[in-house]
Amino acid sequence: MGDRKQALDEEFQSFVIGRWPRLMRTAFLLTGEQHAAEDLVQSSLERAYVAWRKVSAADDPDAYVWRLMINAHARKHRRRLKEFLAPRSDADFTPELPDTGDRIAQADDRSALLKALSQLPPRQREAVVLRYWEDLSEAQAAEAMGCSAGAVKSNAAKGIAKLRAIPGLAETVTHGGRK
Repeated sequence: MGDRKQALDEEFQSFVIGRWPRLMRTAFLLTGEQHAAEDLVQSSLERAYVAWRKVSAADDPDAYVWRLMINAHARKHRRRLKEFLAPRSDADFTPELPDTGDRIAQADDRSALLKALSQLPPRQREAVVLRYWEDLSEAQAAEAMGCSAGAVKSNAAKGIAKLRAIPGLAETVTHGGRK
């Protein structure tokens, strides 16, 4: 029994090490703050560790952990009337360091993109983050969000339409901020 527990602990540790940057990026996009993102990832991983046998046996452990993270984020903000993704002042802002292969990092004005993302309702933001930042399929995003693929499609389409309607944002993303 001790060997099995040690093997599960090592398996969980490998999972965390391999997924930490991606989980942090997703959490940052959901919360807008580095410390809140760290708390969200850590609390989600605590829940995943407790249920690791079930998580590791799931068809997609990543989707299971994303679901834990999205549910934890939703619970925290459920009672708020308005959610603020953007920091209150630039002094509170700790910029996310983009991954080298991140296409969004190619945009000169990441802050404009994050600010625009903060204007989306929570479900639309979740759908956009999971579909376009995390590059999940509609089925994977639906599993992570706990809804149907149609709901993911609808929320992602509405979110992207709102982002495209923001003046200047489309040029920033498609032309790297150059006019």
